[in-house]
Amino acid sequence: MTEQLLQYIWRYGYFTQVGLCTISNENISIISRGTYNTNQGPDFGNASIQIGITKLVGNIELHVLSSHWAAHKHCADVNYQNIVLHVVWQHDLPSTTIHSYPILELKNYVSKQLLLHYATLQQNQTFIPCQSLIHTMQALHWQAWYDRLLTERLQQKTALIYQSLQDNKGSWEELFWQKLARNFGSTVNADSFENMAINTPVTVLAKNKISLPILEAILMGQAGVLKSDIASDYGVMLCKEYAYQKQKYGLQPTVLPVHYLRMRPPNFPTIRLSQLAALVHSSNGLFGKLLACNTYYEVQQLLHVKANDFWHYHYTFTDEPSEYAEKYIGTTMIENIIINTIVPTLFAYGMYTNQEKYKEKAIVWLQALKPEVNVITKAFVTLGVVNKNAYHSQALLQLYKHYCTPKHCLQCMVGNAVLKF
Repeated sequence: MTEQLLQYIWRYGYFTQVGLCTISNENISIISRGTYNTNQGPDFGNASIQIGITKLVGNIELHVLSSHWAAHKHCADVNYQNIVLHVVWQHDLPSTTIHSYPILELKNYVSKQLLLHYATLQQNQTFIPCQSLIHTMQALHWQAWYDRLLTERLQQKTALIYQSLQDNKGSWEELFWQKLARNFGSTVNADSFENMAINTPVTVLAKNKISLPILEAILMGQAGVLKSDIASDYGVMLCKEYAYQKQKYGLQPTVLPVHYLRMRPPNFPTIRLSQLAALVHSSNGLFGKLLACNTYYEVQQLLHVKANDFWHYHYTFTDEPSEYAEKYIGTTMIENIIINTIVPTLFAYGMYTNQEKYKEKAIVWLQALKPEVNVITKAFVTLGVVNKNAYHSQALLQLYKHYCTPKHCLQCMVGNAVLKF
């Protein structure tokens, strides 16, 4: 037994409430279990009980052992003066001990099946603790749980975005530019691309957006991919242009290297930087353009750009010309950008400005996107869990990371359903 499980049992009333007696053999009726307290002080406030003919209203404290009251030094704590009941799993003090408050020992009033299910969840080493029982969760409850999980995920991302907004002195354009660049770097080069964007203000991009080669020179130079040994004419031209722009604006390139290993050529940093430059070239004020989008289709069109002609024949500056292939930002990449950058930023902007329309658009766009398919979502689907769109897949990723992996089953709606099964 843990104190967390004991609080859970009390909070939801998962114990027999008929024939309750205190350790002094007094009949006790629970009129109200009280309100769960997540702050300092007793576990439950505003509770109401009746012992014999006496009705008591106040706070309730829970411990695994009755001796924990003294061990936790509640005796001298003024926050614990208005206690009407001390609920324990096991009473372990001598019968001669004098108690300040009535004590209810709960262990004989709780279903052994619930305890068995909880033990199984905590000891299970499968993909998720409730793997064999997750099918007992009803579809109606799943929808409510998806909603809560997605809200949690977006709120957590919003907190990080607010910090970035503060770092950027309230500029949403700078913030969005940096998050977008990070997304273009994917997992391998995310930090490098974000650092490149931090060192490359949007004001510099805006002043040069009319020329795609200049934008490429700036971004590639800032990312450190313009090396002195570049032999191609186009690469040499970009090197010269970057040297000029660097001196003109006092630019400082990122110190973080970019990587090409274990990466498909279409995802090479050179290709992603060229596409990022093309996106800046095609849209003045990217975040403002995004806010003006009303449909998911408009967002797709905003992002559907291609690199300039040189990259249709190349993947790096040093390779031989390859077969012609236009380097568009593909559908998979566009969906990834919408899910991981646009939706969180739009939702955070709606929260920050108290405009529901932006939060609603973020949700609608997630619902319009295909579901993410990865090891985690595939495993959930094999267990019969619905994953029909990105709204679902984002919720499932939140579930796995913040509930299943740390085994926070007591805070999970699925865990609750399983324990009651």
